[in-house]
Amino acid sequence: MANQTKRNGRSNGHAKIAGARSRGIAAGEGATRGEALESPPGDARLPVLKTYKVYVGGKFPRSESGRAYVARNSAGKAIANVCLCSRKDVRDAVVAARAAQSSWASRSAYNRGQILYRIAEMLEGRAAQFVEELSAGGVPDSVGTKEVRTSIDRLLHYAGWADKYQQIFSSVNPVASSHFNFSVLEPTGVVSILAPQDSPLLGLISVIAPAIVGGNSTVVLASTDQPIPSVTLGEVLATSDLPGGVVNLLTGQLDELHDHFASHMDINACVYCGNDRKILTTLRTRAAANVKRVVHIKNRDWFADDAQSPYFILDTQEVKTTWHPVGT
Repeated sequence: MANQTKRNGRSNGHAKIAGARSRGIAAGEGATRGEALESPPGDARLPVLKTYKVYVGGKFPRSESGRAYVARNSAGKAIANVCLCSRKDVRDAVVAARAAQSSWASRSAYNRGQILYRIAEMLEGRAAQFVEELSAGGVPDSVGTKEVRTSIDRLLHYAGWADKYQQIFSSVNPVASSHFNFSVLEPTGVVSILAPQDSPLLGLISVIAPAIVGGNSTVVLASTDQPIPSVTLGEVLATSDLPGGVVNLLTGQLDELHDHFASHMDINACVYCGNDRKILTTLRTRAAANVKRVVHIKNRDWFADDAQSPYFILDTQEVKTTWHPVGT
């Protein structure tokens, strides 16, 4: 009888624990991604926020600086910790981009188009997550849905141009001698991109896609205020057949890092999406040290039809002219 009482006691205890667990789970129902479950009243427990890492060389390292800042939703609530990158992170990203660039450029145009198409497929599969992350940044769901769909379509647009822009923009030039004279496009090399601050997904994809479809590798500084959709894009890229190092995504302060994106001697072009005249002047001054190109994109409606064009591929291309003798 005593043993039976003990067994009943244990059973009742287990039932109480299971009930408590059930109530705890029920209390957390409806919690969205990136939000901690609400603690019971009077509980002083602090939520454990996710720390988003950077995407460099196909991997997800932490910032070399060891620093981070708090990303907040539109209501001001902390939703994640984000790496605060330093000059050393920029240098590491450039090393990864340089190592990947030549092999990426040597791939066939058809293959680069396939990989951009694959990125679009992976983004389509995670569309709901990106809408949710844009919503946390204050974007209405209807606008967020449109932004994700347009981002997917933009990738498909440039995937289609991968094996066509050379046909359109290359040429056979008339010369007054017994030669054939050909002008063809070649990638600039490593391109640094200061992405749009107000369009963390569509604007980001709109500047990355034309750079990489032309055979360049990139080092990108994501939006400071809305970094989560940008760094989540790194997870999409990591699973989309894109070789590591072709796109390197960093997070941090634009005011702190823009100088390094233009002054690094192994960067061949710099794309700036903003309207700060002081930053633009700094970029152009620093870029003069190794005669790198500065591409300024300003006041663009990223949803508009003119936000996509094969001419944007030309922004990060060089023209190579070859002379070939022929018999008369």
